[in-house]
Amino acid sequence: MGAEASTDASTDVRTEALARLAAERVGHRFKGLPPDAAGLTVGELAAERRNLFTGGFTTPVLALSAERLEHNLALMETYAARHGLAFAPHGKTSMAPQLFWQQIDRGAWGITLAVPHQVRVAREFGIERIFLANEVVDEAALKWIAGELTADPAFRLVCYVDSVRGVELMDAALRGVASRPLDVVVELAAGEGARTGVRTEAECAAVADAVAAVPTLRLVGVAGYEGEVPRADPERVRAWLRRLTALAADFDKAGRFAGLDEIVVSAGGSAWFDAVADVFAELPELSLPVLKLLRSGAYVSHDAGHYRRVTPFNRVPEEGALHPAFRLWAQVVSRPSPEQAFVNAGKRDAAYDLDLPVAETVRRAGAEHPATGVTVTSLSDQHAWIATAPEADLRVGDWLALGLSHPCTSFDKWQLIPVAEADGTVVDYVRTFF
Repeated sequence: MGAEASTDASTDVRTEALARLAAERVGHRFKGLPPDAAGLTVGELAAERRNLFTGGFTTPVLALSAERLEHNLALMETYAARHGLAFAPHGKTSMAPQLFWQQIDRGAWGITLAVPHQVRVAREFGIERIFLANEVVDEAALKWIAGELTADPAFRLVCYVDSVRGVELMDAALRGVASRPLDVVVELAAGEGARTGVRTEAECAAVADAVAAVPTLRLVGVAGYEGEVPRADPERVRAWLRRLTALAADFDKAGRFAGLDEIVVSAGGSAWFDAVADVFAELPELSLPVLKLLRSGAYVSHDAGHYRRVTPFNRVPEEGALHPAFRLWAQVVSRPSPEQAFVNAGKRDAAYDLDLPVAETVRRAGAEHPATGVTVTSLSDQHAWIATAPEADLRVGDWLALGLSHPCTSFDKWQLIPVAEADGTVVDYVRTFF
């Protein structure tokens, strides 16, 4: 199949898959949507451009800001291009194929994923380039991947390896079913006590030797995750990243990448991508072009807590700033005392693994005011416990906007998320698959 035909086929798959999302019927499965919209398709509901506050939406309801989402997508596209980085944002953050395609439209090389199920979702929606940031030793998953590689010559998947045993298991699963080798990168661990990955350079070489000895795998580079560096600070993170780039250079010098078109060197979460950009810029010239692949994913929605504190843009403000795009709107359902209130959103609705939600805005009768003196102190399954200071202006029936911390555990609680403009007009809906 020629390149043009392959591109046309990919476009057809994408168009058909996204059309299926628009054709899905709205109903009781989707939290927060207007009850009177039941039976409409998602596309029909989006075309009505209902208002989040007056169009029949029920609380709690999570919404994405259309303007902030677009800003974040554009900012990271510009950042990656400015620093000579390819970009494969981590799709586990949103598991939303619409957002995957928006990221690709904004220059992303492909999408990073963590487990085979996520790869299946991406493939269902036509994603052609996937970086799988995990070693896969599941036989059924590997055979499915081999089938995808056979069926679609344009499909590229790059996967971690982090042990000789893993290489053996992958080879055993792929033998006789893989029409072409599976591309792999050796994962360098971020240090002793870190998460996955090979602990020493000598062990990395042993894993690379194991890959070279089997016909089902092809070594294409090295990778890792600097977010797992113990006691991470700029010096420690940069030191580990230099180990990673030195490993790539050593492998290249030893001829381990002979016959390739490019060498893959990949790192980058959402807390240290400035360090990745700096150290990858130092990478000496190798025998082949280098695909410097950044994998940061939380940027797409950003957040009002953890990532607001740790984003690299705090260290390099001249590069821009991400904006929190999520707001969870809940309603005050109880005001039992002057010091306490309860809203109807809890652990089933709001991320809480890193920080509690933050009260931002009170909405009453179409007007908004800051949530002064309003603090979320804990969450039950379906309630947020609110402490109210004397200056708090909060009544039963008010809508309270909550800022959330940690995008990954915000997206996964909502299957269909309204995308609203600043005036509340809902212009789209994002479907997630967790």
